[in-house]
Amino acid sequence: MIEVRHLTKKYGKHTAVEDISFTVEPGKIYGFLGPNGAGKSTTMNIITGCLAPTEGEVLIDGHSVLDEPIEAKRAVGYLPEVPPLYPEMTPEEYLRFVAEAKGVRRDMIAEEVEGVMASTGITDMRRRLIRSLSKGYKQRVGIAQAMIGDPDIVILDEPTEGLDPQQRAEIRDLIGTLGKDRTVILSSHVLSEVQEICENIIVISHGKLVADDTVENISRSLRQDITMTLTVMATPEEVESVISGIEGVKSFSIVSTNGSETSAKIKYGSELDLRETVTFAFSDIRRAVVSMGIEEESLEDIFLKLTSDGADASPDGAGTGGEDAEDAEDTEDAEDEEYDEDEDGDLKYDPADYIGGTDSGPGGTGTEDTEGAEEIGKTEEKNSDGGDYKPLFGGK
Repeated sequence: MIEVRHLTKKYGKHTAVEDISFTVEPGKIYGFLGPNGAGKSTTMNIITGCLAPTEGEVLIDGHSVLDEPIEAKRAVGYLPEVPPLYPEMTPEEYLRFVAEAKGVRRDMIAEEVEGVMASTGITDMRRRLIRSLSKGYKQRVGIAQAMIGDPDIVILDEPTEGLDPQQRAEIRDLIGTLGKDRTVILSSHVLSEVQEICENIIVISHGKLVADDTVENISRSLRQDITMTLTVMATPEEVESVISGIEGVKSFSIVSTNGSETSAKIKYGSELDLRETVTFAFSDIRRAVVSMGIEEESLEDIFLKLTSDGADASPDGAGTGGEDAEDAEDTEDAEDEEYDEDEDGDLKYDPADYIGGTDSGPGGTGTEDTEGAEEIGKTEEKNSDGGDYKPLFGGK
């Protein structure tokens, strides 16, 4: 389980993420959504321990990412937006390298690599150079490295970006398979695939949490009116007469007529349920209701409502996007740069932004940032049972 508590990240005067809190329950697939520059990548980098927050904390299976980074990272497999691949290696060579880096026992590496290659469908590509693979297969290799070490949580940042429709479908199927025995967090701009795959969605806008629930519950909380579609064995005049007499109907329209059938749309308040009332009203004039349905909002409709500029934040996280962040149009660039401003307003590098990082930014010396670096940088510390390295991401 992941617990995000009052997370804030600032870049100089700009706030990329502001006081967000949410919980990711085990065994579900979550969609992590937001417009460009909303703070998605910043949040994911903090969750995975690649970036330090300004305020707040993240707990993974009870372990603080800041205070217990090794233990926390053992539970996580991470695929960044750009897969961390070595093009001169083959998939098999690369996955063996990742397994060793994650501290998989040496006598288990071959079995581990075979298993993730089979799961991601890259066994036939095992001896081809990664640079010669299609983008779809490169994404598969990236997902395979996230699975090494059998992590309980897999975080995927834009895994279908740039893929053709067939490749997208294959990756969606793969993610669905992953979600059967793992917790998956999926960031994507393709809302249709999020709606197809994910059980819950988390939406942030302008650095603030604006929704955290199922698509159905969020849609219900945002909906002011319900639109009913109706087909009746009656004339348009009869349909108009009956609907106009039903209390609670805000508006209606005749959509089409086909022989003895008439189709209409009825709009009424979300606090009402008029299905039974409409059915009995037509029964009273001995006219049969052929079909009846309620129009559902798409995830795209919900997303636009939640992230529209000027919308007010809801206290329960199911409302609409909060205040515009300062210089919001520059947020996406700000997420990618780890700089603060000095007294004159000029940008300067701050190694404290990195957990256990080194002072190797602009003008840096390449020396270690001593606070936190010693503990987190111990990737070569030996396990008590022999010569395997302690695992970082996804190792057990």
